[in-house]
Amino acid sequence: MKKIRGRMDESILVCVYYGPNGERLIKRGHKLSQIMDCPLYVLTVDALPYDEFDAEKSGYVDRWKELCDELEVEEFIIRDNEKRSSVKAIAEVAHNHNITQIIIGQSPQNRWEEITKGSFVNVLLRAMSFIDIHIVSIDRRLKSTEEMSFEKGVRGFLQKDENGNYRLSFARSKDNLYEGIFYKEIGTDFNNGVFKFINSQGKTCQVHVTEDVITGQLADPPNVKK
Repeated sequence: MKKIRGRMDESILVCVYYGPNGERLIKRGHKLSQIMDCPLYVLTVDALPYDEFDAEKSGYVDRWKELCDELEVEEFIIRDNEKRSSVKAIAEVAHNHNITQIIIGQSPQNRWEEITKGSFVNVLLRAMSFIDIHIVSIDRRLKSTEEMSFEKGVRGFLQKDENGNYRLSFARSKDNLYEGIFYKEIGTDFNNGVFKFINSQGKTCQVHVTEDVITGQLADPPNVKK
């Protein structure tokens, strides 16, 4: 059961985009909401439908959902398949949830794709003149020096071979132990990439695949589907 907030005249919205800085923004928002004893909401906006997110994007979203559950955030909001500008989507969410404070990253104009001219902050301020905006600096240490790109996900399965290794398969079989989505790295002729699936506890898991074989351990006992 979520804690009943003491102040309902204040409400905080954290806007996150794809990248490791999102967790930092959420934690900053949570700290502020604890100090003010008010509700906290987290929002991400994307022009693509959720089922078309690549492995990297969906991985970030899953982690943000987990973090929001851990911190007892009021609501994690995904506005996918959004054809309007991010500013309009944020403004609508802010209005619907009586938001009084918004937290964003330092350089959102480089992150929100449709903002190509001027300052994103200035556009946001013009759209929501009665809301306080907090700008959190991006930690450059969190930026990856090499960003992987993946093809669109395809349905796949994991089987255990005679050596005890988990191996990727694309055919339905009684030997399949896990069903999920495989995201192949762009620029490789082999099945290298990421396999994403739901374990028997209902938690989203993500493992690396190298030439059809899972690298690393699958600690969760498989939920066999026949």
